Amino acid sequence: MPVAPPVPGSARPRSWWGWGYADAHPGDAECAALGALLPGTLARPLPVPRVADLTVTRPRATPPPALAHLVTADPEARAAHAMGKAYRDVIRALRGRPGRIPDLIARPADDRQVADLLDWAGEQDVAVIPFGGGSSVVGGVEYRGDAHRAVLSLDLTSMNRVLEVDTAGRSARIQAGALGPVLEAQLRPHGLTLRHFPQSFEFSTLGGWLATRAGGHYATGRTRIDDFVQSLRVVTPAGTGASWRLPASGAGPSPDRLFLGSEGALGVITEAWMRLQERPRYRASTSVAFTDLHRALDAVRAIAQSDLAPANCRLLDPGEALLSGASHDGSAVLVLGFESATARVDDRLASALDLARAHGGRGGAAAARGDAPADAAVGAWRSAFLRMPYLRDGLARMGAVVETFETAATWDRIPALIDAVRTEVGAAALKATGHPATVNCRLTHVYPDGAAPYFTVAVAGRPGEEVEVWDDVKAVATDVLHRHHATITHHHAVGRDHRPGYDRQRPEPFALALRAAKDALDPHRILNPGALLD
Repeated sequence: MPVAPPVPGSARPRSWWGWGYADAHPGDAECAALGALLPGTLARPLPVPRVADLTVTRPRATPPPALAHLVTADPEARAAHAMGKAYRDVIRALRGRPGRIPDLIARPADDRQVADLLDWAGEQDVAVIPFGGGSSVVGGVEYRGDAHRAVLSLDLTSMNRVLEVDTAGRSARIQAGALGPVLEAQLRPHGLTLRHFPQSFEFSTLGGWLATRAGGHYATGRTRIDDFVQSLRVVTPAGTGASWRLPASGAGPSPDRLFLGSEGALGVITEAWMRLQERPRYRASTSVAFTDLHRALDAVRAIAQSDLAPANCRLLDPGEALLSGASHDGSAVLVLGFESATARVDDRLASALDLARAHGGRGGAAAARGDAPADAAVGAWRSAFLRMPYLRDGLARMGAVVETFETAATWDRIPALIDAVRTEVGAAALKATGHPATVNCRLTHVYPDGAAPYFTVAVAGRPGEEVEVWDDVKAVATDVLHRHHATITHHHAVGRDHRPGYDRQRPEPFALALRAAKDALDPHRILNPGALLD
């Protein structure tokens, strides 16, 4: 079934240097108030950076006339495509050191134009960085080094349509450049949803989710974008291919799996058939407090292994609970939520609460009223969750080092992993800055066999050397994860920042196969150089 053209995206201006919308960032007074929470930060905030203050050189390449209408060298556009939205990206912009700015920005409208741009880039030694919403927090959309003559940022957001909807099969063919709100707006008239809502939902695209194997907001069940893929269409320098649309297949290694998580280093995902769901009608949520974090971990494991399948099962340690406003008495807080398109969820929430209370949890009185508004702790957490990236940028303006990293490990390793990260990362931050650090943790996703801890680190930085401080702390964190056999990333992707950990984690025979695939599909090595592979 064909669908109508997409709803236009928001006209609200995006920040070129920081997270999200330009008008949502904290003002100077709020930045100063945030800085006061971390002793040792700057006396006044760094100024908001301006593109006019950057050195934006003339492009080192010129597209042929047949492609010129797809390409721009506008300085504002080039600056906005130079980096992602990690802490080290934000602080580099604030310090006027954004790295190599792409020479050109291309906005193709179809596969043929993507293929023509790749052909030209291969002939002219131009590196091509596939770009969706630009929300990468691992150095996934920037170019580092000088091995190529020029750099082209390939912005796919003009390819933003839901092309077909199969209502009987609850699936849709969607172009990869569709931002989250644009995608959902086109599915809503059909009563369907992709139900994939990462924190970056407003500012990231379907293609970006696929290329990074993104995790969504939901804590159990189908939490990852992989789970929704029926088939992919990919343009590579060696040709264009599409996998068959099937409910399942045992026909050899999956072609989709080669490109899921490939971060644009093997090809450009241009569209996908995605599995959809009916929009939820019934919801219920509450929070449970714990005085003992280890008993709370046991409670979460019991819920994850119960087949109750909560939509939200986020455990906040005492520091994270305090930071979000979910608790003020030193308790850890478990945020529980259920939803369904077909039946009330009160009984499932009540059963999950019984398991939590059996492990020392207290609270959750709203469970008997499944259609009631979320309790205060749930509301506080939700508001903090959406606001936190902006507050991080405000603290960065105060010279603070504030960043997150996430991982996943089996249940038998989780308690020792959390303790080791707190101890060793905290010590590394103190050594690097001379200031005590805050290291908080929450579980974002839970599985029957393990969980995904998500850590937040905050410490006053060394003025002018904030990137070096974070890189030192990140190296210690990577070593801790490796020793505990915890993945270098659960849902933020590899990019360039996680390459050292990824190289240690992947088996060497697989690395050989990946290099061979790169040689075959991208013989000129122009696609996202440095991501996944040298």
